[in-house]
Amino acid sequence: MRDKFTKTEKQVLLKHFSNLNDSVFSIITPKQVDRGALMSRYSRTDKSMRKIFLDEFVKNKSRGEEFYNKILIEYGDDSVAELGIGQIAIEGISNIAIKKIEDRRIGISYLEKSSRYVVWDKKINGEYKFYRDPTILNSKFADMYLNVCNFDFDFYSQSIKIMVKYLKEIYPIEKYVFLDSDDIEKPFYKIKNSHNLKLAQKVYERATLTKTLDILRFVLPASTLTNVGLTGNGRAFEYLLTILFESKLEEERILAQKIKRELDVTMKPFVKHSNDQYGIALQNYHTNIQECTKNIINKYFNHKINPRSVTKLVNYDKEISAMNKIVAAIIYKQCSGMSYYNILNYTKKLNSSLKNNIISEYIKLRSNRRQRPSRAFEMTEYTFDIITNYGIFRDLHRHRILTLERQLLTTNHGFVIPEEVKNADLDKEYKECMYGSKNLYRLLKPTIPFNAQYVVNFAYNYPFFINVNLREICHIIELRTLQQGQREYRELAQKLFLDIKAVHPNLSQIIKFANMKNYELERFESEKKIQNKKSPNKKIT
Repeated sequence: MRDKFTKTEKQVLLKHFSNLNDSVFSIITPKQVDRGALMSRYSRTDKSMRKIFLDEFVKNKSRGEEFYNKILIEYGDDSVAELGIGQIAIEGISNIAIKKIEDRRIGISYLEKSSRYVVWDKKINGEYKFYRDPTILNSKFADMYLNVCNFDFDFYSQSIKIMVKYLKEIYPIEKYVFLDSDDIEKPFYKIKNSHNLKLAQKVYERATLTKTLDILRFVLPASTLTNVGLTGNGRAFEYLLTILFESKLEEERILAQKIKRELDVTMKPFVKHSNDQYGIALQNYHTNIQECTKNIINKYFNHKINPRSVTKLVNYDKEISAMNKIVAAIIYKQCSGMSYYNILNYTKKLNSSLKNNIISEYIKLRSNRRQRPSRAFEMTEYTFDIITNYGIFRDLHRHRILTLERQLLTTNHGFVIPEEVKNADLDKEYKECMYGSKNLYRLLKPTIPFNAQYVVNFAYNYPFFINVNLREICHIIELRTLQQGQREYRELAQKLFLDIKAVHPNLSQIIKFANMKNYELERFESEKKIQNKKSPNKKIT
C-alpha cells in the first residue's frame, strides 16, 4: 500500500527523493550521512523510507549523524558505514603514495592519470613535477636527490622528439592503410581526399606519440607526481585513512589528514575512528604484525637468500583435482537438495573425458572476452611469483579480485632497457639515469629505506606475488593481451597464460581470447576507431 502525503509533504519529499509514487526511487537528499542513515534505519522498521524521512529527519536536522553515532559507537556495527559514499580528488601525489592508496582493493574505485597518454615534461614555476620529500631534502643528500630526479625528467623531455622521429622511420605511415572517401581501404600515399589525409595523419601521430610515451615512461622516478580520483564507501575510506596515518612517510601521513578533513565535510561519522583510540589501536596492531614478521625472519630465515627472482607459477592444483571442483560447482546450482560434498564425490567418479566434455560445453558458450566464465571457475587458484618493472606493476596492480603481496621498491633486481631506446642511440643517457638513481638509493636505504623508494625509476624490476582464481586470471590475461595494451604487460600476461596452459591444458582453454600476437604501433587500430567515432564523415574504420 502506497503512503499518502499532504501537498506540503510532497513538496518536501521531492527535494530528497526522485519520485513520490513508484516502488523504485533514487535517494537525492544532499547529505551523505542522511542517505546512509535512511538505508540503515530502513532495516529496523516497517515504515517506508519516505515516511521515515518525514517522521525523523525533517524534524531533526541532526538525525543522520545521531543515528550513526549510536550505531557505530554503542553497537559497533561497522557495516553501516558502507552506506555512505564519498568522492575525493587528490592532485600532486607521488607514485609511491598512490600505490599505497590503491593497495586497498575493496570498497574504493580509482581513476589515475595515465603515464601512457599524458606527456610528463611540463614544469610548474620552473620545476618538474616530482615529490620533494622533506626528509631527503633535510639530509645531506638533498642536492643529489634533486639532481637525479631532474636528470631523469630532462632525459625524458629531451628524448620525446628523438623517439617519435625514430619510430616514424621504422614504422612509416606508408605502411598503414586507411579508408578513403570511396570506402576502400588504401595505403596512406594513395588517399586522395584531403580530409581523410588529415584524419590519417592525426591517427598516426597519436599512435606514434603513445608508443613513445610507453617507452620513455620507464625513466620516470617513483617520485613523479600524478592525480587520482577515488570513489568509495565510508568503511573503506576509514580503513584507508588508518593505513595512511600509520605510514613511515610524511607524504602519506599528510595525505591522511587532508583526506579526512575533506571527508569530514560529507561523511564525518563514517571515518571518525580512523585516528581516534580505536584507529590508533588498529595502527599499533599493524605495527606489531610488522615487528613480529621481522623477528621471525631474523630468527628462522637465512639473510643470504638469493635475491634473484623470475616470473613463475609456483602453486596450483593438479588438473584432475581442479576439474573435479569446477565441474561439481557447475552442477551444484541446478541440483536442488544435493550438497556440494556429495556432488563432488560423484564428480570424482566420472571419467576424465566426460569432465572434459562438460568444460568444453562452457568454453563454446563464450563468444567474446566480456562474457566471463561462470563463478564455478573460481574453484581453482594459481600462485605466481612475478618480477616485472615497476611501470608494468603499476598497471597490473589495479586488478582487485586476487591476493597481491609486494615489497619495498628497490634497485636490487636490475632494470629494463627497451630495444627502441638502444636503437635510437639513447641508451647511454638512459643508463646514466638508472645508475644515478641506484647510487643515490644505496646511500639513502641504510637510514631511510621507505623514503629511498622515491628515487627508483619505473624501469627497475619489482617482485611481487599474486594468488588468483581461474575466472579472474582469465579476465586479466584476455584484457592485458589486447592489441592496444602496453607491450611489456602483454608479454607478461602471455607468459602467465602459457604457464597455466602447461599445467592445465584442458582448463586453460576457457581463456579463449588470450591474444598471443605482438604489434608495432599498439594503439594504431584503437586510435583509428576513436577518430572514426569523432568524425562526422566516419571515413576511418
